[in-house]
Amino acid sequence: MTHHPATADGTPGGGPARAIDAVLYDFGNVLVGWDPYGAYAGLDREVVDAFFADVDFRVLNHERDAGATWADARAAVEASHPHHVALIDRYVAEFPATLTGPVEGSEELVRELRDLGLRLYGLTNWSAELYPHAAPAAPATTLMDDVLVSGRVGLAKPDPAIFALAVEQFGLDPARTLFTDDSAANIAAAARLGLRTHLFDGTPGLRAALRRLGVHVAP
Repeated sequence: MTHHPATADGTPGGGPARAIDAVLYDFGNVLVGWDPYGAYAGLDREVVDAFFADVDFRVLNHERDAGATWADARAAVEASHPHHVALIDRYVAEFPATLTGPVEGSEELVRELRDLGLRLYGLTNWSAELYPHAAPAAPATTLMDDVLVSGRVGLAKPDPAIFALAVEQFGLDPARTLFTDDSAANIAAAARLGLRTHLFDGTPGLRAALRRLGVHVAP
């Protein structure tokens, strides 16, 4: 076997130089699966769909990600759609059931990146009240060097301000940081701030993107 001396950044001499030194991870459906229907096991799907539509659950959930409380959400639903109050209560009570466990292959990749000496950070849209459920559902979320939780800072992706805050808080060089997220809007916002980006569609695709950047993870 031919020995290739390592370059200054630790990559084998025969490979491309490593273009990044940090990975900034979204969590939901990147490290941990999330399916809001999980809170409603046994209920007719049409009932849940009607609830989601009536209260505009996507917006309601995003507002919690941006720092509003679930008590405020409950009060709003009670005022506008009182027949749905039990369903908003159930979402909060059964939130752990919405977390479907680690995304396949994600923890193994996080551990590989740590072993290779990359800095790893989380930038997650998550309600401050419900974020403690992340760790039991996906231990890889605890392997980051630091995590910025949207609900704790009152900002949520794709607001450019939360990306700027992450860059400042974590001391990132955007040009040497890969941000991965399953939302095209979040990816576009990060790219406008100069971060390298990868639209997540599974761990194998992220591995391929990392290898193209000279990070010698397994194929």
